[in-house]
Amino acid sequence: MERSESLRNVTGTAIGIRPNGWRALDQLGVAETLRHTAIRVKRERIMSLDGGRQKQISLTPWDGETRCLKRKDLIDTLYAALPPDTVKFGCQLESIKSDPYSTKPVLWFIDGSSIIAKFVIGCDGGKSIIADYLNLKPTQMFPLCGVRGLTNYPNGHSFDHEFARLQKDNILVGRIPINDNLVYWFCSRPYIPKDEKNWEDPKVIRQSTLDLVRDYPQEVHEMIENTDMNSLSFTRLRYRAPWQLLTGTFYKGTVVVAGDAMHVMGPFLGQGGSAGLEDAVVLARTMAQLGLSNGKGGSKLTVHGVEEAFDRFVKQRRMRVVRLSLQTYLIGMLLSTTSFLKKIMYIMLLILLFHNKNSHLDYDCGDL
Repeated sequence: MERSESLRNVTGTAIGIRPNGWRALDQLGVAETLRHTAIRVKRERIMSLDGGRQKQISLTPWDGETRCLKRKDLIDTLYAALPPDTVKFGCQLESIKSDPYSTKPVLWFIDGSSIIAKFVIGCDGGKSIIADYLNLKPTQMFPLCGVRGLTNYPNGHSFDHEFARLQKDNILVGRIPINDNLVYWFCSRPYIPKDEKNWEDPKVIRQSTLDLVRDYPQEVHEMIENTDMNSLSFTRLRYRAPWQLLTGTFYKGTVVVAGDAMHVMGPFLGQGGSAGLEDAVVLARTMAQLGLSNGKGGSKLTVHGVEEAFDRFVKQRRMRVVRLSLQTYLIGMLLSTTSFLKKIMYIMLLILLFHNKNSHLDYDCGDL
């Protein structure tokens, strides 16, 4: 069930998919189609505009593939792979309650209608109504915000096939080509509460971002100046605390959360989208193992089977998302603090806990 009246292809920008995410897309059977929509990123390049330092990290075929997918391409491809009429549009959830007579979940919608569901998988984002039903603690905010956009170069751009990050003071600009004409970019900066209302207008978002990067190279100015205004967004970066992921109740009866509703995290590892795809594979596998059938007989999964499947799913995913969220949290706090002592502390923790900082890319969620 989707709250919008149609596929939300106007809003949104892009989603970086790391090697572990491509393993999941392969299992879902849509990877080859999506590979034709985005170029492969060959390296990462990190540049400090304060001191002129530069670092390059080559992404060889042995490292697995990284591509940046346009959100529309990902949504369209996943939707096209579903049987007709699988998605019900215009279903905006208002609340979820337990039916006192059957203990089954009851979904209430803003139009006043309701349904009694056999089971519910809540993938309703960082402000999840399903997560509230499970009594998960509210997500928390990084002291950072982000601007995202897409810029089209009709005659082609001159950027290398790389993930470039340029940093000066507390402002970070990232740039990833999607193809030879389209570029995804983002800008992260410290959050200032009084500015938030001023950033609702795309024109204000663009001009404010240009003001922030006035000392950046001209190519950055041109990229932001020529961005597609419909793609611009301003977001306060939020996360579910790693220690809450250790103890949180992610399912109750026949209700479970997945994706950002379960483990919303900062974008600092580029793993939000890939982690959600892993969830899809693991959850589908556990349900299939316990009797879910998509044949003519319909669903054969009993209430007990649903609960067992959800329990297995949470057990298999918990420590994976804890590690991802902890690494992301430490990087986010490192980028946002101005305290030298805190920076040293976060760096030491990252070295101690994640001596191989790219180990998160090696994860394989397994067969579907």
